[in-house]
Amino acid sequence: MKRIWDKFVDSIKCDYQFRTGIIGLAFLLLIVVLGPVIATHDPYFYGPDSLAAPGEAGHLLGTNHMGQDIFSMLVYGVRTSLLVAITASMISGILGVVIGGIGGYFGGKIDVIVSEIINIFLMIPTFFLIMLIVSLFGSNIMNVMIVIGLTTWSSNAKLMRAQALSLRERTFVKSAIALGETKLQVLFKYILPNGIFPVVANTTRGMAGAILTEASLSFLGLGDPNIISWGQMIYQGKQQTSWWISTFSGIAIILTVIIFYMLGDGLNHVLNPKYKKGGK
Repeated sequence: MKRIWDKFVDSIKCDYQFRTGIIGLAFLLLIVVLGPVIATHDPYFYGPDSLAAPGEAGHLLGTNHMGQDIFSMLVYGVRTSLLVAITASMISGILGVVIGGIGGYFGGKIDVIVSEIINIFLMIPTFFLIMLIVSLFGSNIMNVMIVIGLTTWSSNAKLMRAQALSLRERTFVKSAIALGETKLQVLFKYILPNGIFPVVANTTRGMAGAILTEASLSFLGLGDPNIISWGQMIYQGKQQTSWWISTFSGIAIILTVIIFYMLGDGLNHVLNPKYKKGGK
């Protein structure tokens, strides 16, 4: 355990992107945990100070047209963004790893079918498909997360398939088969665990995409109206021509997306043997 921790610390020290991403993620998690303490007002309370500018009536970043405190809404919006990012990316990652691993390891007709399915999903304009499904089945937050996960797994599957095609020719895999282990045992004991690292990095970057997708849906009126979403806040600011609502929520989205992109790129550097050999 100490050895793993030492490697983790070394990775943080050696790669500035990974270090920045870890610090940023820790900051976001801290906001989620301390949200009720940090928030100056109840973000769901409709107060009397409608469209107060930043600094007015005791509101640090102003209020919206219903008197809700913008700073408190930003704080609670972190929960929504992280929930969407983690849940949707987990669905996408699990599907991609399993489907891509099966196609790459078993090969033959199975691989042909899996490859064609992956190509179909890669060609489909994902955002419009998500819009259609959410419009048909409802826009509650659970539906949004599931739909994003079910429509973004193809890139993970492509990565995992490439890994499986390479790993199935390795000596330790052939040795396991020679010792009598079944194909399913080999797949789940050797192929998937050893080929998952590029998928982990890609899935982390996919969290940023999930946050942007949820914010876009909320901006278009297809998000969950019962939760606080930065995308909804941008739409409110546009409707009320209140610059502070759209500006601060837009900055929150940008910073959060940058954090996850930095974390994903950092993980790719840390987990990539070629990067390590290059001395970076």
